Amino acid sequence: MKKILLLPLVVSSVAWLSACSQEPAATTPTEQNNFDVVYNSITADKIAPPLNTLASDEFEGRLPTTAGEKKTLDFLVSEFKRLGLEPGNGDSYLQAVELMEITADPDMTMTIGDHTFDYKTDMVAGSKREQDVVTLTDSELVFVGYGIHAPEYDWNDYEGLDVAGKTVVILVNDPGFENPQGGKFQGTTMTYYGRWSYKYEEASRQGAAGAIIVHETAPASYGWSVVANSWSGPQYGLVSPDKGASRVAVEGWLTLEAASRVFADAGLNFEEEKAKAMQGPYSVPLDQNMSVTVKNTYQASTSYNVLATLPGSEKPDEHVIYTSHWDHLGKDESLEGDQIYNGAHDNATGTAAALVMAEAFSKLTPAPKRSVSFLIVTAEEQGLLGSKYYADNPIIPLDKTVANINMDAMNVLGKTKDIAVIGMGKSDLEEELTTAATRQGRTVTQEDRPEAGYYYRSDHFSFAKVGVPALYAKGGSEPFDEETAKYRKRTSVIVTGCYHQVCDKFRDDWDLSGISQDTQLLMEVGYLVANKDSWPQWRETSEFQRN
Repeated sequence: MKKILLLPLVVSSVAWLSACSQEPAATTPTEQNNFDVVYNSITADKIAPPLNTLASDEFEGRLPTTAGEKKTLDFLVSEFKRLGLEPGNGDSYLQAVELMEITADPDMTMTIGDHTFDYKTDMVAGSKREQDVVTLTDSELVFVGYGIHAPEYDWNDYEGLDVAGKTVVILVNDPGFENPQGGKFQGTTMTYYGRWSYKYEEASRQGAAGAIIVHETAPASYGWSVVANSWSGPQYGLVSPDKGASRVAVEGWLTLEAASRVFADAGLNFEEEKAKAMQGPYSVPLDQNMSVTVKNTYQASTSYNVLATLPGSEKPDEHVIYTSHWDHLGKDESLEGDQIYNGAHDNATGTAAALVMAEAFSKLTPAPKRSVSFLIVTAEEQGLLGSKYYADNPIIPLDKTVANINMDAMNVLGKTKDIAVIGMGKSDLEEELTTAATRQGRTVTQEDRPEAGYYYRSDHFSFAKVGVPALYAKGGSEPFDEETAKYRKRTSVIVTGCYHQVCDKFRDDWDLSGISQDTQLLMEVGYLVANKDSWPQWRETSEFQRN
């Protein structure tokens, strides 16, 4: 691992420094003046107006490809123009993202051996292929343990297997979760290999015809109802040049009860087979065939990412990219009363923070040595599609992209004494984060539930997959003072309960000091990276490396 030389930081405003636990390093008068302006620019009062606008009913829940998208794009482009940031895509602030909406007919059953399993009750299934009808008939089942091929962990569940035409049955999460003392992977902290998305991708690379994951609540970190509801109805993806032919034909889930029945019919005990799979790469035929037919309706549409750039003063071709997602869930006209999913917390907060941060960066004299770009992406709620499209079709070359810093669902619970890193230990961007946090009198901590794999659930992950060091950090769990603790206790119930609900609205009584605190912090991280001599690197233990 390359060690980073930490640069001395500049002084912020007197009001901010009064909360710090130690004196900062000495700075020049120019630097002090520069950052006094910056920290005065990033305040709760500055964040509230764009947050309120983006979360207003006028924007109709910001669903991609709707009138709400157009209003959102017009607002973001006008703001970046007002701030003097340059268009990031030639003479345009927009990047077209071609989306594919596929809806599977819920009138389906899955037959395995002598048993028929019902949709949403026992299983869910679908297809990413752009076909009216996708059928698997008598596809041989093979249990492939965790379905992982990870050379750096000396692990390959597919070794010696030919799964062409077959359907693989896969455990959720990775081998470390339920056997943390076994020294496998990263213990209870989920790696990318534990994510369901990876498992379907790897099964596709291996040439399987189908891939079925066995759902268990603890290792998945969510109940069966989340799977059943998330996988039914319209499913979004990116338009594929091969119309999805490179994906497995059918991908889905089985309940634990249904899977246990399948294993029993094969003369196997599910728990015993899972225990074997924890110990090392493992596979076993299930001596049964699966049949299922998926009937699809599908439609292509176009949405847009927004990209704006503040050119660097010395190395303008090298970029630090901040991301947030502008989209939410739109509106549901079948609901009585309120029909709009305003998405104030998720993610009008991150988008508003990006706009305020952009304004602060624009006031720096001189500008950072490297360019700072703001990528506000579409279709995060549909599976990180906007950021995935950008990573696959980068406007700024990946070998000129120094780092990514992500802002999603920012802290509306007031200031904290700590800052939580989601996916702690993956890159040495945490060194800059620690330096900046120390200057705020804060400590850097790990997220509360690393086993849930939240690092793989927001837009920075799209950058990580293509090798760009990516940081996702936000307000921790230790309130700044007793008054904040009381506010946090009553407000967190509302915020949690309103996740992806129509009640996720902007509230006048929100304490936005936590957002401003984190935005200041993340800006300082980006400023450090934009001005240092070397580039950040992935840690040796990370599953991501630059290509």
